[in-house]
Amino acid sequence: MPDNQPRTISPNDLPEVITRYLTAHRAHDTAIAVTTFADDATVIDDGRTYRGSTAIEGWLDRAATEFTYTIQLTDAQETDAAHYIATHHLEGDFPGGTVDLHYRFTLRGDLIEHLVIEP
Repeated sequence: MPDNQPRTISPNDLPEVITRYLTAHRAHDTAIAVTTFADDATVIDDGRTYRGSTAIEGWLDRAATEFTYTIQLTDAQETDAAHYIATHHLEGDFPGGTVDLHYRFTLRGDLIEHLVIEP
């Protein structure tokens, strides 16, 4: 990860691929969401790592049905042209009921290469 400090940006200034992923994820549209990832991408969520399109698609399907929740984008940051953080506030029927999650994106070209989701 770069040493630069992230700077706050408008959520409208997030790269198109991130916006497309977040919109599809919010709509539980796995078919669109999976197309935003590179074939060899990795996702780390809830302490588990998912590598490659098939594993990421399975993770997306599970994430879309495991809990019912609302999600609101509350902050966006850019470290450099390949590294972004989108912070979301979630409320729902998952353990704890509310959480702020940081979606840390690494881009490769026009695709997501790496995504880490953590509090």
